[in-house]
Amino acid sequence: MSFLRACCLSALLLSGQTLLAADKSKAVQLTEGDGKTINVTVGGKPFTTFNYGSDLPKPFFSPVRGPDGTVLTRKIAGSGEKLDHPHHKGIWVAVDEVNKVKFWKEDGQIKNVSVKIDKAKGDPAVMTVTNHWLNESGEPVVTEKSTIRIFSNRVVEYSIKFIAEHGPVAFEDTKEGLFGFRMVDSMRENEGGHVVTSEGVKGTKAAWGKPAKWIDYYGEVEGDTFGVTIFDHPKNFRPSRYHVRNYGLFSINPWGEKAYAGNEVEPTELEKGESLMLRYAMYIHAGDTQAAKVAETYENWLKTTW
Repeated sequence: MSFLRACCLSALLLSGQTLLAADKSKAVQLTEGDGKTINVTVGGKPFTTFNYGSDLPKPFFSPVRGPDGTVLTRKIAGSGEKLDHPHHKGIWVAVDEVNKVKFWKEDGQIKNVSVKIDKAKGDPAVMTVTNHWLNESGEPVVTEKSTIRIFSNRVVEYSIKFIAEHGPVAFEDTKEGLFGFRMVDSMRENEGGHVVTSEGVKGTKAAWGKPAKWIDYYGEVEGDTFGVTIFDHPKNFRPSRYHVRNYGLFSINPWGEKAYAGNEVEPTELEKGESLMLRYAMYIHAGDTQAAKVAETYENWLKTTW
């Protein structure tokens, strides 16, 4: 590595620790729980919990709280209660049709192999999660290694690396994926919530399946306004599209070109030993798009990535 490049990288890493939030009193803390959870606090107050037990169909963050502690994610299906789309769990990563296995639908298990806390306290705090995506026979199809950076302004970034360790991998063109959030019912559009894109498009009907730098989805919870923004990264292998629905599902996906736009594309294929990197983030905020400075936060986030 050249001296100039090393200096630039050093400056970039430093900026990643200061651009999004400089108040050290609001540092993010990652604390190991019972061997199945990582608790996340911001400034000593609960933000979210990463759930990764081997008995789960996939790892996920839940509950996820706004800056004042209000829970913004829908409860997890269970305890005999019937919910639509029970595979929607907090913040999660999954996609259907990986070597024909429907992981979004949870036909195959995304089983955690390890969680490494790289930086337990800071802005951001950082952990690396390794998961094996298993087919119905329990055999690994692909390895996911995600580095998760959590900033004190509640930006949660996933750098997702899919590795074809076990043989060739084919990601078919499906709309059912990839990086998702399921919000409480009161925030959703069909109960008064709002959707706006970086391009100025409004409403789920107009925004669904469209590429954008970011989309913000906000609404009320117990009389106060909260929102979640999903950020795409310009260096992903193609502009991703948003699976944003009026009933509270919100996700981003680099596949699904046919369903979203009528475009015929070939599967994304990896030979054994090859890998694919994708990078996204979610911004959990109070207020509407303007009050939360979503556009500014997106631009600041890009300055912390490479």
